[in-house]
Amino acid sequence: MHNENQSLIFEITKPGRVGYNLEPLDVPDFDLEELLPKELVRQEAAELPEVAELDIMRHYTALSRRNHGVDSGFYPLGSCTMKYNPKINETVARYAGFANVHPLQDESTVQGAMELLYDLQTSLQEITGMDEVTLQPAAGAHGEWTALMMIRAFHEANGEGHRNKVIVPDSAHGTNPASATVAGFETITIKSGDDGLVDLEDLRRVVGPDTAALMLTNPNTLGLFEENILEMAEIVHGVGGKVYYDGANLNAVMSKARPGDMGFDCVHLNLHKTFTGPHGGGGPGSGPVGVKSDLIPFLPKPVLVKKEDGTFHFDYNRPQSIGRVKPYYGNFGINVRAYTYIRSMGPDGLKAVTEYAVLNANYMMRRLEEHFDLPYDRHCKHEFVLSGRRQKKLGVRTLDIAKRLLDFGYHPPTVYFPLNVEEGIMIEPTETESKETLDAFCDAMIQIAQETIDNPSIVQEAPHTTVISRLDETRAARTPVLRYTKKEEVTIS
Repeated sequence: MHNENQSLIFEITKPGRVGYNLEPLDVPDFDLEELLPKELVRQEAAELPEVAELDIMRHYTALSRRNHGVDSGFYPLGSCTMKYNPKINETVARYAGFANVHPLQDESTVQGAMELLYDLQTSLQEITGMDEVTLQPAAGAHGEWTALMMIRAFHEANGEGHRNKVIVPDSAHGTNPASATVAGFETITIKSGDDGLVDLEDLRRVVGPDTAALMLTNPNTLGLFEENILEMAEIVHGVGGKVYYDGANLNAVMSKARPGDMGFDCVHLNLHKTFTGPHGGGGPGSGPVGVKSDLIPFLPKPVLVKKEDGTFHFDYNRPQSIGRVKPYYGNFGINVRAYTYIRSMGPDGLKAVTEYAVLNANYMMRRLEEHFDLPYDRHCKHEFVLSGRRQKKLGVRTLDIAKRLLDFGYHPPTVYFPLNVEEGIMIEPTETESKETLDAFCDAMIQIAQETIDNPSIVQEAPHTTVISRLDETRAARTPVLRYTKKEEVTIS
């Protein structure tokens, strides 16, 4: 049973209890202040909890049962592709030859690991239609920034360092403008048309000699495929800019369409999404970047290459490289999982992923369209966006609907995004969920829509069954308590 009044680990401490039993140290004592600057040495004992090993196990096991993950329930978080992570991936990632290697080992001793990385690069080149891939970036937004830095270096090398504008549609991922800003660019937002696709006339209006790149999420965050992509690429290339593909939604087109064939110059992928690396809670991730041939000189170094004798080597002699963007060569464990997934699925399996992801999303959209507003009534790809405008008129907000879903055991969808949909509800089922799961979730959403009409307070005051009820989210965001403090010392204004 869950203990609803779960104590903090500091509150169950008992002086003298220990959670370990180790032999005495057999190394000489040393003076800590000889190793660290005096100002960094703690002068008083750390106030750490004192608990027995059994207490530790029960405490954290109980907390883990309160957490939601894709192994414990449906996780339809739009734009996040929270698909099931096959356990064969975990088995392979734990092979001693992968799990126990050290990044500073001599290349001759890790040829197997390097071969895996090289083969993964080659697979991703084929999947994306790009000419070269780097596995260094640690996550999606890091991949965005890496690609933009290469675009910036490309323009500077060609005497066009004045190109300082990056165009971002209003239906793009929210990290796109942030990544452009961090890379030193100014962002220009272009609007979507009534069909939910990029307004070509608005794009033509903003491009010019200062255009560095267009960042495009395709399918966009409305779950719609940008049908005019070839024309968009032509418009941007016509003024000397580059076209960047945000590949976070690749699950919708994998093995069906390749960014490289659409006219894109570079692409980042989210291996922790499309290729089943576990993610959430901050990581770990992997955001490889693929590029066309004219951007290859600017790839982060070292570049993993295969020599004529069949051995693998890290090439540091890259004079135009933007430099290293991640220690060593990326998040190796996630790359191993992605490689395992690709080899397990094969070409036909990867194509089936896309087909079922799109089928599941369209099935759910059509089941729910009668009960919520559907801003763009057309076939979607891997995800779709509903609007809670109808419910808002009855006093129920999209946030209330998300909270009510917790009572049914579901992680809520993404809400209030994209920003161009009022009271947005963004649902992505992925391909790994069964029809029974999709129907059960739809039944819950339909029940909530009916509760909004019959008894809105049930929804407005949700959740009712969780350990913690409705939070004051504004207060939590503005006055967070990030560390343990004894009760008598806590003051929150």
